Amino acid sequence: MTHRPFVVVLAAVAFVGAGVGAYMLARQSSVFALERIEVEGAPPDVAAEVRSSLESYRGESLVKFDSGQASRRLATVAEIARARFDRAFPHTLKVRVRLERPVAVLRQGPDAWLVSASARVLRKLERPYPRLPRIWVQRSVDITVNSTLGGPGARGVAAVAPLRPLRVGADVREVLTADGELTLVLSSGTQLRLGDSGDLRLKLSIAKQLIPLTSGAAYVDVSVPERPVAGYNPQVTG
Repeated sequence: MTHRPFVVVLAAVAFVGAGVGAYMLARQSSVFALERIEVEGAPPDVAAEVRSSLESYRGESLVKFDSGQASRRLATVAEIARARFDRAFPHTLKVRVRLERPVAVLRQGPDAWLVSASARVLRKLERPYPRLPRIWVQRSVDITVNSTLGGPGARGVAAVAPLRPLRVGADVREVLTADGELTLVLSSGTQLRLGDSGDLRLKLSIAKQLIPLTSGAAYVDVSVPERPVAGYNPQVTG
């Protein structure tokens, strides 16, 4: 009886040791070698980029797969906002991605890029361009795919990114960013004047209520949210 606790301890140590040994063996052996990468939530071209970025993991054990390192590798794919990894033993890695949400076409001279709600430059565009608001930037601005905009470009994105979540329903043709003032030019020609970039969601929420009531207005000014103003061109009568 006096030796029973000692026997229990030895059995526990042996069990842990066996588990550790099995884990180390799984890390080093080909029993769980990665053979297939499945991508969910992305179109075929982006899914192909994801698989290409993770190709170096093929043949390595799923047991030692590093999701943090894999996320950093996927940061090179501009369209991917976030990724989640699931190891489907014995040989499959499942990658579930959330895509960046395109909100504007960035214009610089004759060139154009697709830009996301996070102000990330997704890709260079060829005509015909998607039906999204245009944001113009000066030629001196350096634009590269997978970079994040700053300055006027970022302010323009901030003005249009909430439109869909807030269900504003305005068909925005262009974003003006002169002198730090934001103005959305609607397809009707009406200017939606937002002022500076403060309280944008509040201003857009107010504009959502006003736009249906101000048909034909030259501008709707919500730069001071508590005092919105609509302006009309004088009617010329014969």
